[in-house]
Amino acid sequence: MTVAIIGVGLIGGSMAIALKEKSIAQRIIGIDTSKEHAEKAMQIGLVDEIKTLEEAVKESDLIVLSVPVDAVENLLPKVLDLIDQQIVMDVGSIKEPILEIIKDHPNKVRFVATHPMWGTEYSGPQAAVRGAFEGKATVICEKESSDEDALQLVEDLYSKLGMQIVFMNAREHDVHVAYVSHISHITSFALANTVLEKEKEEDAIFSLASGGFESTVRLAKSNPGMWVPIFMQNKDNVLDVLNEHISQLRKFKACLEKGNEEYLKELIENANGIRKIIK
Repeated sequence: MTVAIIGVGLIGGSMAIALKEKSIAQRIIGIDTSKEHAEKAMQIGLVDEIKTLEEAVKESDLIVLSVPVDAVENLLPKVLDLIDQQIVMDVGSIKEPILEIIKDHPNKVRFVATHPMWGTEYSGPQAAVRGAFEGKATVICEKESSDEDALQLVEDLYSKLGMQIVFMNAREHDVHVAYVSHISHITSFALANTVLEKEKEEDAIFSLASGGFESTVRLAKSNPGMWVPIFMQNKDNVLDVLNEHISQLRKFKACLEKGNEEYLKELIENANGIRKIIK
């Protein structure tokens, strides 16, 4: 099978590695608006060749969209315009807006909306990781809207990558990722800004930051070019979870202001309940 990957950065590059290693793709064509990224992807062997969008779509069996979510809105209809019976999938973290855009497209049944739940704080082809998807979950949205053969190919692909497949509708997906992914990034960005604002001594941050701080602010190194569109496209759900998060912070603040040790302990013990879900 020939696979075209549009956007050969962290996710697209890691997907390219996996597709080759699992013998799912015999040939991978890369497409990227960044000449630097395209050259790097070729240099480190992520893709076999770089082509234009039109050439790549024409020569491929499967087209993978791995670009920022705002770019998907413009790109997906164009790709669907170019295909005959090829299969198209995306790997983005927002689903409802893009499915709304293509709801009346005649080739929408050749599209499978997916979201592999994996990523790091790094970006670009050089950030691609071997074995990235093994043991992780991937979401397939609105499976009833895709042709049976298209859905089957994508399911088989993710199964061969060692991923657990979860089916959701688009709205449900966008709500859940706001709670388990998007709020984590906002919290990390906010904490990093707090520390950078209050702690003026860079050496102190470097020398005193423990594992807990490092793990909490790790996501603050993430690419704004990726995360600004995500927050804006999913803003209603993000605002909902952000309001709840602010409410929880106010509870901790009130405990400290009032010296309420008992309620502070209760809040922490309640949070410990996450152990039952995440080992």
